[in-house]
Amino acid sequence: MKYSIVLAICLLMTACVTKNRGDTFNELDSMLSAEFLPDLPGGSVLVKKGERIVFLRSYGVADLETKEKITENTLFNLGSVSKTFVSNGILILKEQGLLSLEDSISQYFDDFKNEDIANSVRIKHLLSHTSGLPDIRNVSDNFEFFLTAKDEENFAPIKEADSLDFAPGERYEYSNPAFNGLALIIEKLTGEPWQKFITDSIFMPSGMVSSRITNGPYPQDGVAHGYSMKDGKYSEDDYGEYPTFAAAGNGGVWSSVTELAAYERAIQQNIFLGKVLTDESRSVYYPKNWAESMDPFIGYSWFIGEERFLDEENSFGVRFIYHLGDQGGFRAFYIVIPEKDILYVGLFNRPPEDIDSIIKKGISLFLKNNWLE
Repeated sequence: MKYSIVLAICLLMTACVTKNRGDTFNELDSMLSAEFLPDLPGGSVLVKKGERIVFLRSYGVADLETKEKITENTLFNLGSVSKTFVSNGILILKEQGLLSLEDSISQYFDDFKNEDIANSVRIKHLLSHTSGLPDIRNVSDNFEFFLTAKDEENFAPIKEADSLDFAPGERYEYSNPAFNGLALIIEKLTGEPWQKFITDSIFMPSGMVSSRITNGPYPQDGVAHGYSMKDGKYSEDDYGEYPTFAAAGNGGVWSSVTELAAYERAIQQNIFLGKVLTDESRSVYYPKNWAESMDPFIGYSWFIGEERFLDEENSFGVRFIYHLGDQGGFRAFYIVIPEKDILYVGLFNRPPEDIDSIIKKGISLFLKNNWLE
């Protein structure tokens, strides 16, 4: 679940903005209809502008055996978009005064082989993928073990590291185990499964009444199955087939496009987390010892980028806040343009041929509607 997160890759636009006020998303619907056939795995896509959902379509089936159709209420595994829920859970605990982002992880884990590692890595480093913790899980040689290994089992190998890949804060390196560790910190502070804490503290206040989180086996009913193409046909590729699927802290949330719209509304209206920490989480975290030539591009779990669009008369920048998800046969994107009050979400139960093209098509339609001026 590593990404080359350079926003220009996903949101590359040509220089000319079409002055067309058309409010239709027929082009996007045509692209998705051609991509996802009615009797094969597909997905759901939602575009929301302000309080109005301007595009909501579902394609294909949630289950190849039952042929159950995907709807706007179908639950998909979110992959790494799940990390935003873990991050918000940590920030809720900070707001409650139960932790500091400056806490070293040695306060929560006293069994690191190298104590200096635990003393030097702080919660803020885990949240921003700047910890330097090496991912030394040997998944390929322990495939059967990692099929059912939960957060504890996925974080345990990290504690055996002899050294860091780099000093915490020096650079970015995407880390799944970091979020297994953060989930475990939530459990240590609350004394309950972190899944329950997120359900009570985020799902319920946000109105996400159907969303769930993997806790051992994944939900067996009411959810889409994930599929990947193998030997010319679609085969199930989720819990039981894909290793580390049970490690829920890095990718265990199941939700629908409509409930993610409720999630974003709750974020923007500070329903479960105050404005100060919400804004901090969605602003670029810039470590004092940053050593990369490229500027940082991530807050607390959220990726942040600005793409500049030009026409003959205007030059304007637009800030994107986003996360992608990729786990087993599931793919997801969650893009927010807060200053323009736009949410663009896609959830799929098989890998699209070109998810970047789907993202770009939506952005091009925002441009045609002059929503990004």
